[in-house]
Parts: sequence; structure tokens; C-alpha cells
Amino acid sequence: MIRTILFYPAVVLSLFVSLLALIRIKYLELRGKTKEKIIFIHKVTRGWARFVMKMSGAEITVKGLENIPDDQTVLFMANHQSFFDIPLLMSVIDVPKGFIAKKELENWPGISTWMRYIRCIFMDRANLRKSAEAIVEGINILKSGYSMVIFPEGTRSKGGEPHEFKSGSFKLALKPKVPIVPITINGTYKLLERNGNKIKADKVEVIIHPAIDTKSLSKEESSSLPEKVESIILSPLK
Repeated sequence: MIRTILFYPAVVLSLFVSLLALIRIKYLELRGKTKEKIIFIHKVTRGWARFVMKMSGAEITVKGLENIPDDQTVLFMANHQSFFDIPLLMSVIDVPKGFIAKKELENWPGISTWMRYIRCIFMDRANLRKSAEAIVEGINILKSGYSMVIFPEGTRSKGGEPHEFKSGSFKLALKPKVPIVPITINGTYKLLERNGNKIKADKVEVIIHPAIDTKSLSKEESSSLPEKVESIILSPLK
């Protein structure tokens, strides 16, 4: 209970403090220093995410960091257990990246500001046309050389049975021909969802699997890609 009482005010306060960095960002924008701006935004947001995970009490183990390709645009695909999955991946993967996130997050003060700066896309999954437009926007971001993260289940499993991976998510990689880096998240639901939305410290594991090249896939291989990636991501959970 004490951790829960401390967590939420600390996160809100950290968001307000982080907004001071917008002064530096505006300066870099005015000077046309796009690369420096991206690096600075990544540094600030990753630092904030690491603070959030520390406040949660999560004991994080990461395996497979060497599987992230160097200096290459990729699509990270992970299973989805908790609200903590986004700050978790922001904190452990030291690469500028955006997220395909649910539309509701667009209305969260402070958080939505930074999500826009890291080029997140807010997807309305209840609207097929809007969902398709979000995928197209993500494809264009990947083509521009900026990595993305998507949770192909579309919603949190909260520690229950994983949801079916949406095949439409894979267009993000197949259209721009970028590698897919599968990621297994295990344990984030134990920090929040399992406890009636109370914060409780626990162990969390992140497994980063070898990248899958999408440039030379046959039509049959492309069709079976969702099942292949789903199997890789979920196999450590069984």
C-alpha cells in the first residue's frame, strides 16, 4: 500500500519536472538540429521511464540485448501484459522509438505530450478505418528511418491467456521491409493488474529474440509470419 501511495504522486511530479526539457527541445527545433533533438528526447523519456520502473519496485532481468541490430530501423513486437509494458520497453531498449498505443492515452496529460514527441501513434481499434490509417502512418514513420513498437495482441492480457496476434500488425514490417525483433515480456502484470491496480514489487523478465529479416520472404513465408512471431514470443511463457 505504501508503494502505491508513493508511486502516483512521484510519477505525476516527475512528469511536470520533465516538461522543463521542452525548453531545450524548442531551442533545438529553432536551430534545425533534428538529430540532436531526437537524441535528447530519447534521453529524457528513457530517463523518466527508468524512474517509473524503479518506483514500481520491479526487479528487471533483460536477455538478448545483443539481438537488437545496430544502426538499423526495426519493428519491435511484444506481448502485452500490463500498463507497465510501455515504460518497461522505453527503459530497457536504448533506441529512439515510437509506439502504436491505444487512443485513450492521447488524453493523458503530460504522458501524451511525450508520446507525441517520440512519434507514438494513437490507434482507435474500435474504428477499422482509423486503425488502417494508423498502420499507414506507422509504415511511413518506419520508412523515414525511425523504429516503432507494437503489441500485436492489441490489448493487455493482464496475466491471463495471451490474446491472438492481429495479422494486420505485420504490415508495419512487411510494407517497409524492416526487420522484426520479437520480444517476450513476462511478469509486468504482477506489478499492477494482479493486485487490483495497487503497485507491488515483483520480478519482470524481458527476452529480446533474434531479428527476423522481412526483405526476402516468399509469399507463403509472409502469410505464416504472424504465427511464427507469435510462437517465438509466447514460447518462453509456456
